Amino acid sequence: MNNRCTVITMDVNVTDLSKAVTQIEYLASLNQGAYVCVSNVHMCMETFDSKEFRTVVNAADLVVPDGRPVFWAQRLLGAGAAKQVRGQDIMNSLCEKSAEQGLKVGLYGGSSDQVLDQVKQKLGEAFPGITIKYAYSPPFRILTDAEDNQVIADINAAGVDILFVGIGCPKQERWMAEHASSLHCVMLGVGAAYDFIAGSKKHAPRWMQSVGLEWVFRLLSEPTRLWQRYLKQNPRFIYHFVSQWLFGKRYTPATPESTVLARSGDSIAPENVNIGELAKLDGPN
Repeated sequence: MNNRCTVITMDVNVTDLSKAVTQIEYLASLNQGAYVCVSNVHMCMETFDSKEFRTVVNAADLVVPDGRPVFWAQRLLGAGAAKQVRGQDIMNSLCEKSAEQGLKVGLYGGSSDQVLDQVKQKLGEAFPGITIKYAYSPPFRILTDAEDNQVIADINAAGVDILFVGIGCPKQERWMAEHASSLHCVMLGVGAAYDFIAGSKKHAPRWMQSVGLEWVFRLLSEPTRLWQRYLKQNPRFIYHFVSQWLFGKRYTPATPESTVLARSGDSIAPENVNIGELAKLDGPN
């Protein structure tokens, strides 16, 4: 599970959905702060542009290849076992675990309280028995120290196991890294998932996702917001990845390999682990 493949400057785990969910369950059983990044082309190029953000992503406990181009890049670089792991699929699997096993879920983000109320309703309908212990839609500004401390206290008091953080990339990854030492849960950056769940945004058809054209669907759905991002990021991703893949160009990593492996090794679930037994050994969440 600590096997990572570097795509340009972003270290992405070689994994699949089942392994990723097992790893997140294990992280949740530790009752300490951890975070998971759901990577795509946008995140990859943000790590390329910012050494600070590169460190944030590469120091995550788990980085999954959500975007199909990232998964293809892993395969082309020789990671034959790599699978695409969509953030929405991870979220759905963890919500199922909550309904079946009592994992306590928290929601942080969303464009408004109304959207978050819709998300809670939709999740309750889709996963009867889901345990949502915390929900908060923060204002569109930097929280004061007092407000931030209250958020931390509320999440910890609720006993949240898994916190879905949906405030957009790169803001949510920075937020998770900043709060990993003060929260007692595993955080998963879910981007615009709340809007998709609430129905204010639509997913691309599966066939478009499977051939890597989800970005086209999203661009047509939100041209004003997304055209500059895709125009800037997509061609640069292709150029820099081809330089890496075909011509062997190496980009300076922000996080030394030993640091990445040490952090990953500390939080990796052993093979064939029984998550329930580990949770008992580590005490109640």
